[in-house]
Amino acid sequence: MSTDTAASEAAPGGIGFFEKWLSVWVALCIAAGVLLGNLAPGLFEALAALEYASVNIVVAVLIWAMVYPMMVAVDFESLKSIGSKPKGLVITLTVNWIVKPFTMAALGILFFRYLFGDLIPPTDAEQYIAGLILLGAAPCTAMVFVWSTLTRGDATYTLVQVSVNDLIMIVAFAPICGLLLGVTDLVVPWKTLLLSVLLYVVIPLGAGYLTRRHLTAKAASHDAGEQIVHDFTARVKPFSVLGLLATVVLLFGFQGQTVLEQPLTIALIAAPLVLQSYGIFAVAYGWAKAWGVPFNIAAPCALIGTSNFFELAVAVAISLFGLNSGAALATVVGVLVEVPVMLSLVAFANRTRSWFATE
Repeated sequence: MSTDTAASEAAPGGIGFFEKWLSVWVALCIAAGVLLGNLAPGLFEALAALEYASVNIVVAVLIWAMVYPMMVAVDFESLKSIGSKPKGLVITLTVNWIVKPFTMAALGILFFRYLFGDLIPPTDAEQYIAGLILLGAAPCTAMVFVWSTLTRGDATYTLVQVSVNDLIMIVAFAPICGLLLGVTDLVVPWKTLLLSVLLYVVIPLGAGYLTRRHLTAKAASHDAGEQIVHDFTARVKPFSVLGLLATVVLLFGFQGQTVLEQPLTIALIAAPLVLQSYGIFAVAYGWAKAWGVPFNIAAPCALIGTSNFFELAVAVAISLFGLNSGAALATVVGVLVEVPVMLSLVAFANRTRSWFATE
């Protein structure tokens, strides 16, 4: 059986055979990344150095490959009807900007000032709290498209949700972080923010639009054009998953030595992050179910609230507290935690698809 056939063959829960066991492949890639990061640290240092404005170019290319298939699926003609389905946007924006930053701050304080107070020096604890706050105030831009694809989410609606969040982030990120950190002169790294939006949204969206236009140019009808687009995205989807796996190897390879040198610290930082992720998902997903939101909107809207814009958080942590600070380490742990946690939530969403109405 070819890779393409295996990936497109539907498994229970609405995902392909290859994606059904994606958690296994990711676990192997995590182990491979940590191992390679310790066996060939020079290689990963060289790859890590290929960055601009805290955005790693190699990772950006891989994420672009992951995002591109979903961008091809965006139906620009249906954008005008998004306003008639406001519930998903309301949930996403409420969770991202009214709930998530403050629950992350509260959990950071609970864990590092009280539950782990005897295990971590107070100075380090405050640094970890700061890193968690930066993560909590930065909703995801890029990887959300991957999670949405894995749950067969509405590509057009997901694009709108991400775009609106990006616009709000421009004006809300600095004030929220400043309030929670007690920093009055916080400077947003605009290069990181704008470059990320350009790489992860604008460029793949433009490529997706041109591809879609080419594919549907000679279609006899709109439905025929949609079928052509569907067949094309099914063919390229395996490369999207391979891009995800390669990204996991790189991310864990970059931090391979840290994982082995500071396992307890990483586990302590991961604890509130994991609790926050599952808690935020439960709030958004439960709200969507209670409100009658269809699954192809409900799943992405819950996953957007759960995922983080780690490039921005890492960049701000380094600029405020330094490269080797506890705050920077906390944001990096956020990167390491995100993929396994998000994949578990994707799997849960796919298993509970029947809870929701279809559209």
